[in-house]
Amino acid sequence: MKGKAVVITGGAQGIGYAISELLVERGAKVAIMDVAQGPVDKAVAGLKAKGGEAVGIPVDLRVGANCYKAFDQAVKAFGRIDALGNVAGVYARKPILEITDDEWNEMLGVNVRGLYHMTVAAFKHMKEKGGGKIVNIASVDAWKAHPKNPHYAASKAAVVSLSRSFALEGAPHKIYVNTISPGPVATEKAKSAGWLPEEAAKVPLGRAAEPKDIAQAFCYLASDESNYVVGVNLFVNGGYIIL
Repeated sequence: MKGKAVVITGGAQGIGYAISELLVERGAKVAIMDVAQGPVDKAVAGLKAKGGEAVGIPVDLRVGANCYKAFDQAVKAFGRIDALGNVAGVYARKPILEITDDEWNEMLGVNVRGLYHMTVAAFKHMKEKGGGKIVNIASVDAWKAHPKNPHYAASKAAVVSLSRSFALEGAPHKIYVNTISPGPVATEKAKSAGWLPEEAAKVPLGRAAEPKDIAQAFCYLASDESNYVVGVNLFVNGGYIIL
């Protein structure tokens, strides 16, 4: 990843920040995008303290125009973008009969529409520069019935479907699109939510993933080492689900 410029949405926390940390450790430049200025500034400061080159771009991904503007800012900061990581996502647990229209709109607005517009922005840029890598974070819930969070599961199934379509359209232009489907991950949010021990107990390896486990898979798919990998979904879940 040395010298490559990468955009990470949701990069100020959790899996996104772990990916950003590993990227700068491996010599990449990172544009962190997240919804709030404060966390973005803190994340950028953390990367710079490690000797990394990073910029922060606050953005509300639910609006397409915001996505295109933010991506353009990243291009201007680094001159080009070699890889995009669509990591930003809303996660919520709620029974089917209790989900409101606003909650549906929030879930799909970030997890699907925002990802779609960021990917379109990346496609336009990468076609002009001769290629690039796009890695979208899906979830095991895209592949497994989950009545506790059907709107989240549906949004991540949409991520997988969109990624496959983008992969076929991008391949002739050397734009490689793939997905990662994590199982339970020990982020700070997951630890505080209370459900992590129950889900981690279902993992054959006996533990939830650490954010760095997902980051390592991301760096493979975003690097030149995956130059014959197109439209693949990589399960990184310790055997939580095997298909």
